[in-house]
Amino acid sequence: MNAVGIAAEKMVFEIRRQFHEIAGILEGTGKPDYGKCVDIVTLTALQQLAVPAILAVATPLAVGFLLGPVALAGLLLGTIISGFPLALTMTTGGAAWDNGKKFIESGHFGGKGSEAHKAAVVGDTVGDATKDTAGPAINPLIKVVNTISILFIALIVAHSVIGI
Repeated sequence: MNAVGIAAEKMVFEIRRQFHEIAGILEGTGKPDYGKCVDIVTLTALQQLAVPAILAVATPLAVGFLLGPVALAGLLLGTIISGFPLALTMTTGGAAWDNGKKFIESGHFGGKGSEAHKAAVVGDTVGDATKDTAGPAINPLIKVVNTISILFIALIVAHSVIGI
């Protein structure tokens, strides 16, 4: 979710720059530089995902080689048991924030412009990142940890420091 915020901040600065430097964007006569915006989002995503990707690959290897295959099995079990409910909670919770805003906008609790709507917009800002990025990203994390463990289990069993 932090990566989403960083990318959004960079996009805001780029869009402001384009409004100031490219004449006619607001009037529809000038053409924005869409490619620059796509580059910003792509590069930021790659930069921000480097550390989590390294952790997803290095953690099962470190646990397996240093603590042994039984500890690795515990890591895998813990990753699945904690990751799956967390992913579901984040995805459905974010969707609930989004649906709550839509419900208020349909005329309930004062409708658009009310204090409830202002609060719902703030909640939806967090909810969108939660349901669209953070929740769904946990599933690939679980898969990477499991895949790395499966690929290296023979070496881990053969070379673990503590043993079975």
